Amino acid sequence: MKRKKDIMSFFQRKDKVDSETEPNGSGVERARESREPAEREQEELSIGETESEGILEEESETDGETEAESNTPTEEPRVSTSSGPSDISKSREEPPVQPMMNLYPRTLMGDRRRSFKAAWYHIHPWLEYSKQSDSVFCYACRHFSPPKVSETVFDSKLGFNNWKKATYKQGGFAIHARSERHKQAMITWRDYQKAVKSNATLVNALNKEHNKQVQENRDYIKTIGEILLLTATQNIAQRGHNESAESDNKGNFMAILETIAKHDKTVQKRLTSIHNAKYTSKGIQNEVLSCLADMVRTKIIEEVKDSEVYSIMADETKDVKKKEQISLVLRYYFSGAVHESFLHFESADRLDAAGLTDKIIHILESHGLEYKNNLVGQAYDGASVMSGKHSGVQARIKEQAKHAFYIHCNAHCLNLVLVDTVKAIPEVGEFFSLLERLYVFTSGSYVHQKWLGIQKEMYPGAPARELQRLSDTRWACRYMALHTIMDRLPAIKRVLQDIVQEHSGDRSVEARGLLAQIDLQFIVCLVTLHKVFGEAKFLSDMLQSSSLDLSKAVDLVEALVQTLNDYRDESFFDDLWNEVLNTAEQCDTAIQPPAKRPKKLSSQFNADWVLSTVGQRSDSERVKDSFRTTLFYPVLDQMLNELNRRFSSKNCEIMTGIQTLNPTSDVFLKEKSLFPFARMYESNIEDLGHELHQFRRILERKIQSGMQKPSSVVELALFIEPYKEVFFELFKLCKIAVSIPVSTASCERSFSALKLVKTYLRSTMSDDRLSNLGVLSIESRRAKALNLDEFADLFAKKHKNRRIQLM
Repeated sequence: MKRKKDIMSFFQRKDKVDSETEPNGSGVERARESREPAEREQEELSIGETESEGILEEESETDGETEAESNTPTEEPRVSTSSGPSDISKSREEPPVQPMMNLYPRTLMGDRRRSFKAAWYHIHPWLEYSKQSDSVFCYACRHFSPPKVSETVFDSKLGFNNWKKATYKQGGFAIHARSERHKQAMITWRDYQKAVKSNATLVNALNKEHNKQVQENRDYIKTIGEILLLTATQNIAQRGHNESAESDNKGNFMAILETIAKHDKTVQKRLTSIHNAKYTSKGIQNEVLSCLADMVRTKIIEEVKDSEVYSIMADETKDVKKKEQISLVLRYYFSGAVHESFLHFESADRLDAAGLTDKIIHILESHGLEYKNNLVGQAYDGASVMSGKHSGVQARIKEQAKHAFYIHCNAHCLNLVLVDTVKAIPEVGEFFSLLERLYVFTSGSYVHQKWLGIQKEMYPGAPARELQRLSDTRWACRYMALHTIMDRLPAIKRVLQDIVQEHSGDRSVEARGLLAQIDLQFIVCLVTLHKVFGEAKFLSDMLQSSSLDLSKAVDLVEALVQTLNDYRDESFFDDLWNEVLNTAEQCDTAIQPPAKRPKKLSSQFNADWVLSTVGQRSDSERVKDSFRTTLFYPVLDQMLNELNRRFSSKNCEIMTGIQTLNPTSDVFLKEKSLFPFARMYESNIEDLGHELHQFRRILERKIQSGMQKPSSVVELALFIEPYKEVFFELFKLCKIAVSIPVSTASCERSFSALKLVKTYLRSTMSDDRLSNLGVLSIESRRAKALNLDEFADLFAKKHKNRRIQLM
């Protein structure tokens, strides 16, 4: 048979390799020995033998032709085979297919029907069963036998299915298991399994070493990112003036990194390596900071896009290098709360309306924010370049974003109310000038020491207080200066009196002048403005809250107006006057005015006596009425006029419209008030009407079942959010209402961070580095929650000319 020649030729080739150690003909003898069990096995198989032998002979002839064509025979074990059904293993990477079935197909053999048994898997682990052909195959011979070797029935296309002789001692599974070819295949299979389990192959060894190196590199770059994240969130300078090895002070970044290296061998190995891929240069620092800041910005942008509608707040200031910096903050509703998130610092080359508008639009477009339909509000200060009705920034942006309603910062409006009130009343203006002179006088080194000593003497156990410098931009903060003067006025007079008695030239002359002006009128102004500015300070703090919505702002402004109207009651001034008298008594200040020269009576009344005059009042009553009419009422009236003028414009009309979404308002969910506001933002009025009808019924049922009624627009939006698909228009209006900004206080707070980041010693940093550090500092809560593994992936993608592998 052709098959015998093929087997003999295979072992003859193998003998040529071993000719130096084996005698001639040994390979033929082994071939005969290995062939005899296979021939006995084929003789005992009765079912399908002829068909299988024909197929095998046909395949052997084909193999012989291929071998004849090949010049260089190979003895490598085959990796995969195409023989056999499609539902058994195709390569050595796949395990033997051994399906467990409750009932296998039964075939009539002799006098009974016989089938495959699952217990044979445990006796012969190399078996794999095919459901398609109802036959078994030898997994080891199919995948681990040498090539060009004739196939047996166990690795043929049809397989073995003579269940009657399967368990014979001299046939079936047993005789196949004793064959030399099967034993060699099983040995090869076991060696392969050991190699896989121990990862001893060369590829796995190389991969393991590569993965180890990559992990070390990632740990190192994450350490660098963590250090820069720490310094950025704590507003610490990173670089030193001299970072060379000989420098005594290499900067905070290198100092922290070297400290970590003492406890981390991976970092120490990288820093002490002779290679120059240490990744500590300023360029790498900028790339790392950029990746960290981009991750924070990405989180913010994802939240904004999820909310759909948002507002912008912008303001500008000068940094330490006198360069104009624009701060851009986004306000939006997300996950049941209002967020004001800082986005960017941008240097402004042009300060005209066109230049500022281009900068703002460019920032929004660079971050992929849709502003033409989703921008619903914009808030700036009252500068004409920003608030101009025809060509200001707000007008130019509204031309492109039709829904971007302009809000003049309400905190600035309140500040202007106080400024105009002080300017309108000369006595009040002179009073604040005197407070500024007192601050300057007590700040001198000699007077300051005396001021602290007298406080310890007069107020034992209490901490020493410092007079506050008056701010020109935050007038509501002047309340703190007034509060300190109220508490320490007796000590101030004592200091001035002691310095006057020292007769020390100019200092004593100045103290005498200041002391003379601390009279009853000064105390009346102090007590009056302390009351009024205290109420304004509370409103100012509330307007600066990032969680405040316009409906609450309307309530707070109306509450302040009502409070000032209540102050006009005579009983309130009586109480205030009693406080003035008590303060004057503590400071030994004269309450009665200087006695006037008595009038000389006419000679016509020499013979008469005037016992009393109609309407004549005492001197104290005249002084009280004088201060009430010339100082107290003018301050209240001027402040009420300014509040009504600055908070009753179109902004307040929008606030009133938003009040319909405030659950505490009298017009809550009234169509007449809500529909005009809805039309401004192109809501579907018909759908909104149906939603209002259904929502009222749901809200009433919830309240009756024991739920607490929402108290603000934010709480209303949180209540509607689970039903946002049903109440789509109403939920959209709620998001718009809470997204419209109240003030630009978040921009002002970002300027405080700017002063901490860009100091005199760090004034040369680039604009991109400043913006990235600003994001990490202001949004420190987000920055500290970053995933450093994601940072390493992002850095690996963005970093150019990489010298260490990170992926």
